[in-house]
Amino acid sequence: MGFLELSHVKKRFGAFVAVEDFELITERGEFVSLLGPSGCGKTTTLRMIAGFEYPDSGSIKVDGKEITNLPPNKRNVGMVFQAYALFPNMTVASNVGFGMRVKKQSKDAITKRVGELLEMIHMPEKADRYPYQLSGGQQQRVALARALAVEPQVLLLDEPLSALDAKIRVALRNEIRAIQRQLGITTVYVTHDQEEALSLSDRVVVMSDGRIEQIGSPSEIYNFPATSFVASFVGTLNLLAARVVDPSAGRLAVEGQEIRAAKPISGARSGEIVSVALRPESISLEEGPEGTNRLRGPVVDVSFLGSIVRLRIRLGDGPTVSLDTFNDPNLTLPPIGEAVTVSFPPEASLVLDQPAAAPGADVAAGD
Repeated sequence: MGFLELSHVKKRFGAFVAVEDFELITERGEFVSLLGPSGCGKTTTLRMIAGFEYPDSGSIKVDGKEITNLPPNKRNVGMVFQAYALFPNMTVASNVGFGMRVKKQSKDAITKRVGELLEMIHMPEKADRYPYQLSGGQQQRVALARALAVEPQVLLLDEPLSALDAKIRVALRNEIRAIQRQLGITTVYVTHDQEEALSLSDRVVVMSDGRIEQIGSPSEIYNFPATSFVASFVGTLNLLAARVVDPSAGRLAVEGQEIRAAKPISGARSGEIVSVALRPESISLEEGPEGTNRLRGPVVDVSFLGSIVRLRIRLGDGPTVSLDTFNDPNLTLPPIGEAVTVSFPPEASLVLDQPAAAPGADVAAGD
């Protein structure tokens, strides 16, 4: 039995199904991210755990206790919102201690707990300041401390970093993870940012159209996507339409060029069209040793992306394949228009369960 359990949870808004048959079991102290595009149901799921929405069916339990229909104030859950939602007329210390005062805890206990949390978020010297005197990152730290002050069983975070600039986001997400590990609190984090989800989480729940697409560790989600949606949503990806040549031998053809998967293609027949996912970093700008897959075509684009350089190679009449190589001042790159051979191991050719639309379709490659 897990610590936080959602079983067959469903939520409608009129005719619109926001969440469909959602099932998740998290362990005590686990950090789980709900990842997906806007409108996929991740925030609605979080709000049902918090008690701000009630499911039409299914159940939600925390530590074996049914909380499905309890009001928010009867659930021992802490929530951090995207908009900091601090009380502007209260000091930092008063904001952090607000929930404890509502629970009528003693003044000494509140003072002690607030002091501990301000130390934890590295803001003890700002106890007497007001929200308008703080930066966005500082305000979100205060909001986190306020959520933790009541010692919740579950911490919920709804895109808490989306309003902050890039450097602050990276610094604060590291702090959130460090605090979560220190306290050992079960955490559910909602984000549309794949980098946040992959860097923070013990497990990631990828959602689309109200349904779970895949649940797994960050490594599993990135390296072994179960569907075309997961493959294209998480990370930069080459998604190629390939014709099955010999399913038992894992042989495929992309624009007439044969490649091989690492294992037999189960459930497919010769001549069938399938989707093959390739990560750009798994492809090399060379022919590679015997046994590696090779594709050939002209270079159509070269992009400098800081630490990496991304090349796009045209295959046949339509699709392109992107490859990444580390930036090096002495790196010699082929000019646009030059035909090159790229290679990748069979293990990098991930055949997805969902079929591709047609051979020769453009590659879906994007963050």
